[in-house]
Amino acid sequence: MFDRILKVMRDKIRKRQYIMTIHAEEEMDNECLTIYDIERCILTGKITERQKDRITAEWKYRINGKTIAGGEVEVITKISPTGKLVIITVYVP
Repeated sequence: MFDRILKVMRDKIRKRQYIMTIHAEEEMDNECLTIYDIERCILTGKITERQKDRITAEWKYRINGKTIAGGEVEVITKISPTGKLVIITVYVP
């Protein structure tokens, strides 16, 4: 259902056209995850939900995937108005 946007997100990861929020970096540290875990989640995972931000009306996507070690991780992302992939937050479900 979200194949097109997931392909766009994966292309942005491969081209390093993404940014992480400070919140995402803090959560990544709290969960003992690396940037490689986040990249792997997006490159091999699936979009499980699309949400509309109440304030900005932008679409956000929840991606469920695996870490390098095979653990489960979820990443919340969006495409910014400038076209970059924004990693909003990450967590272990």
